[in-house]
Amino acid sequence: MELMCHCSTFLLPPETSSSSSSSVSLAYALVILNQNLPKFAPLLWDHAHTRVCADGGANRVYDEMPLFFPHQNPSHVRTRYKPDAIKGDMDSIRTEVLDFYANLGTKIIDESQDQDTTDLHKCVAYIRDLIPNTDKSELCILAVGALGGRFDHEIGNINVLCRFSNTRIILLSDDCLIQLLPKNYSHKIFIQSSVEGPHCGLVPIGMPSGSSTTTGLQWDLKDTEMRFGGLVSTSNIVKGDIVTVQSDSDLLWTISIKKL
Repeated sequence: MELMCHCSTFLLPPETSSSSSSSVSLAYALVILNQNLPKFAPLLWDHAHTRVCADGGANRVYDEMPLFFPHQNPSHVRTRYKPDAIKGDMDSIRTEVLDFYANLGTKIIDESQDQDTTDLHKCVAYIRDLIPNTDKSELCILAVGALGGRFDHEIGNINVLCRFSNTRIILLSDDCLIQLLPKNYSHKIFIQSSVEGPHCGLVPIGMPSGSSTTTGLQWDLKDTEMRFGGLVSTSNIVKGDIVTVQSDSDLLWTISIKKL
C-alpha cells in the first residue's frame, strides 16, 4: 500500500519549517471562512501561495488582520493581506469590504446561483482548478474558520473532506486541526511537538472501520474495530515524533494545537 506522509510544518515559521526533519514538501493554499481568525493566521498566510476568502471570510481578514499588528497602520495591513480571490454566494460580505478588495485587484467570484454546495466546497474547487493535474498531489489546502460556530456548518465542512478525499485539506482552529486519512494509503504523521499535541483522536467517517492499526499512541489500535455507537479513539495521546495509521476505512485525524 502506498505511503502518505503528513507534517504540520505550516504551524512553524517558514525558515524553521524548511529545515524540518520530515520529507513532506507541499504547496499550500489558504481558505478563510467566516469565523474568528486563529492566532496563527498571519503565519498560514505567509506559507500559502494562494489565498481565497469564502464570502464573509473577507470581513474577518479586513477586521481582524490589523489586530495582529496593533502598532501598524490598519490600512497598510489590509493592503498587505489582500486575498487573491473572494468566492461564495456573497450573502455575508459587507459592501465596503467587497469594494475595498475589488479596488485592490482581488478577483470576485459570485456563485449565488449555486445553493447546493458550501462556501468551502466552492473555494476548494476553485483552488483545484488553478493547479495543473500533475501538481495536485503536492497541494495542501488549509482552511481556517471551518470549526466552531454552527454545528451544521462544521459538519458541512467535514463533508468537504470526504467529497475531495483525493485532496489534502486541513481544517484549523485555535484548538485543533482535522484532516482525512484516506483508506487507500498507509499514513505516517510527523508530530511537531512544539506546536501540536499531545491530545489526538481517530474517528471513522462515512462507514465503520473493521480494522485500524496505529503506532506511536499511548493507546494504540491493533486491528481494532471502530464505529459510531461503539468504540472511537478520542482523548488519545501521541507518545513520540511519528504516528503511523492504517485502516480499511477513511479516518479523521485530529490533534490539539498548543496555546503559544
